[in-house]
Amino acid sequence: MSDEPDIICETRGSAGFVVLNRPKALNALNLVMVRELAKALGAWEHDPAVTRIVVTGAGEKAFCAGGDIRSLHDLGKAGQYDEMLAFWREEYILNARIQSYPKPYIALVDGIVMGGGVGLSLHGSYRVAGERWLFAMPEVGIGFFPDVGATYALPRLPDHAGTYLALTGDRVGQADALALGLATHAVPSARMAGLAEALTGSEPVDAVIARFAGDPGPGKLAPERETIAHCFGAATLPDVLGRLDARAAGDAFAAKALATIRAKSPTSVAIAFEQMRRGASLNLAEAMQLEFRIVSRISRGHDFYEGVRAVVIDKDQAPSWRPQTLEELDPAAVAAYFAPLGTTELVVGA
Repeated sequence: MSDEPDIICETRGSAGFVVLNRPKALNALNLVMVRELAKALGAWEHDPAVTRIVVTGAGEKAFCAGGDIRSLHDLGKAGQYDEMLAFWREEYILNARIQSYPKPYIALVDGIVMGGGVGLSLHGSYRVAGERWLFAMPEVGIGFFPDVGATYALPRLPDHAGTYLALTGDRVGQADALALGLATHAVPSARMAGLAEALTGSEPVDAVIARFAGDPGPGKLAPERETIAHCFGAATLPDVLGRLDARAAGDAFAAKALATIRAKSPTSVAIAFEQMRRGASLNLAEAMQLEFRIVSRISRGHDFYEGVRAVVIDKDQAPSWRPQTLEELDPAAVAAYFAPLGTTELVVGA
């Protein structure tokens, strides 16, 4: 066991400086880290010597590859739902707090950023992408759903790209991140350490980042934006699939997207589409409440445990979903994931 803390929160110059410090686990987020970051943000908010927050990930591979899914799976399998949901409850409250934080919040992301890592970065005022940036919300592939505020953020991306990312779990790099607005700035990887150091000074944040930022050029999705807008802008999930199918014969991108979606958990895909449909009109606090409703039901379902088994534990990549196809889905069963929780409802900002 390492004596190193899972997260380091310290003052460096004018910055409240955060290091997600589980590099061997790709800085996967756990409840200790959520609580320590929340505590630090509370202290720094009222400290006049701290003028900005800088968040980084240890190692060169990942900013944060997501939540500690294996431990959450194990809690649920043991019937410890309250302990399992405590993580998501506190994580979601933290995600919303990041968006409303009164001081500049700068995420320096030069590696994998998925799931919980997205929640710690995407809602901040500055999202700086290094060349190793690799973003995805791949949750539909493990019987889960795009959470940590994806319900709010993804529907606001241009050309229905958020719906594409939610339903396929596709990975995008630095250039696409900047083009879609997932990142606010792009910086060469070799300059990220220098940027982090410069941000501990007193120079205004905008001016510091501008000195380091550059243009990464077009991303891999640039030539596919019209196809994404047409297919993923459809009003219903069957229509999305229909439009992809209509283009699949002559369009390798559409054919791959269609096959990818068909391989994911049908329940998760339907939930994700409904999230995108509803999320465009919600604020972040409302989106987090909705996501807690969903996760409260998923934690007592089948596909999440089967997905984690197939992808993370046994690694056979052969999940047996229930139901197995999108056509077998009961719309009422999907709608039930979004129903109010009553006394266990998530309250953000209380």
